[in-house]
Amino acid sequence: MLDITGTYTDQYELTMGQAYFLAGRRYQQAVFDFFCRKMPFNGGYAVFAGLPDLLTALAEFRFDRADLDFLQAQGFHPDYVAYLKNFRFTGTIYAPPEGDLVFPTRPIVRVEGPLIETQIIETVLLNILNFQTLIATKASRMRLVAKDGLLIDFGLRRAQGLGGYHSARAAVIGGFDATSNARAARDYGLQPSGTMAHSYIQSHENELAAFRSFAEARPDECVLLVDTYDTLRSGLPNAIIVAREMERKGGRLKGIRLDSGDLAYLAKQSRAMLDEAGLNYVKIAASNQLDEYVIRSLMAQEAPIDVFGVGTSLVTGRPDAALDGVYKLAQADGRPVIKLSENVSKITLPQKKQVWRVLDRDGFFLGADAVGLEGEENIALIHHPFVPHQSMAIDPYETEPLLHLVMQEGEIVYDPPALPRTAQYCRERLGRLPTEYKRFENPHIYKVGISSRLKELRDGLIAQHKGATG
Repeated sequence: MLDITGTYTDQYELTMGQAYFLAGRRYQQAVFDFFCRKMPFNGGYAVFAGLPDLLTALAEFRFDRADLDFLQAQGFHPDYVAYLKNFRFTGTIYAPPEGDLVFPTRPIVRVEGPLIETQIIETVLLNILNFQTLIATKASRMRLVAKDGLLIDFGLRRAQGLGGYHSARAAVIGGFDATSNARAARDYGLQPSGTMAHSYIQSHENELAAFRSFAEARPDECVLLVDTYDTLRSGLPNAIIVAREMERKGGRLKGIRLDSGDLAYLAKQSRAMLDEAGLNYVKIAASNQLDEYVIRSLMAQEAPIDVFGVGTSLVTGRPDAALDGVYKLAQADGRPVIKLSENVSKITLPQKKQVWRVLDRDGFFLGADAVGLEGEENIALIHHPFVPHQSMAIDPYETEPLLHLVMQEGEIVYDPPALPRTAQYCRERLGRLPTEYKRFENPHIYKVGISSRLKELRDGLIAQHKGATG
């Protein structure tokens, strides 16, 4: 994992921390919620990702000598800088299992602890969870349409800086099989994958010589890029020659890759040529500005593509580029707090809360999450968070709590599953989500409702603050 120290944050987290410190509020307790106001890609769900990276970062979060020197040079109070010298995050965190599906408005992660600490870690939490959740969601959409096709992350070269490192991990959670990112593969135990670039072919006297050289160097993992000059008149015929030569030596060509042109047409022609040559085992990989819509189109055209290499669209989360995740205070010094707004969808939910998923009689997701106060039991009715007089009875159904203890007093208290198991969990949860919520166009809106007790508390705080300012 990349090194993260105390100044990997926004300046205002540090300035607020100093104000809290100098006001003697160092030990006051707080509760923050991380949640999203809308789903990415105009979709019906998001895939929660990034939790182990976040917890590791918080467990190791320190202000090193360079951080302290920098803050001192910026004019921060010497007593505050001395406090930061021994800073450790000692808070407690509740979260769903990584790979679970999350929806708007409801708390995704609950953070409890000293006010200064929970404030200072806001930026790193949002940075890790917003990005990995965005990419895991994007990847899951491609997995839905690629069916059994292999998905490989090609995104590092198009990523925003070091974002390509975390995106490789998040993509696997969403359903990708491998990554071109060697460093991420090393650190996260991912499957690395890579073939050749056009430059390799151009560097040789001719295409056939390039293919022969590469096959000699990679006899067990040889995938040939066939579109440098002419896919069907040059690339494929030369790949077939090399494949037959490999067979005579007891080997096999693993695949060819198409990186330009009409991918559906070229894949069909390539498959026919390979099969005619007795090379039905050779796989066809395709790349070049793929996303979930292009993959869906290729599948609808019955293009015989076995492997999809996805770069820019995956690693940048195109077209959204960012998840609308926020981190808001819900309790301060034991009292519930609320943020008001003229935009009612931005009014926050106060107090310490739990979230329950409502299940139908077959164990599938009914299409509703219930948000209530921590410790509530047997919630019978949930109310629309922002639209008056809309409610839903959930007492006939089973529910499951979603927020589980993952960090206690700064110590990680759960053992994160291996990444393949997390990816499998994501597939299982998506399998329990009705198809209507997974549509790309006009998906069903997943209901998130609040309990009667939470609604009463929130409405009381709204009236209290409006009365104070009225």
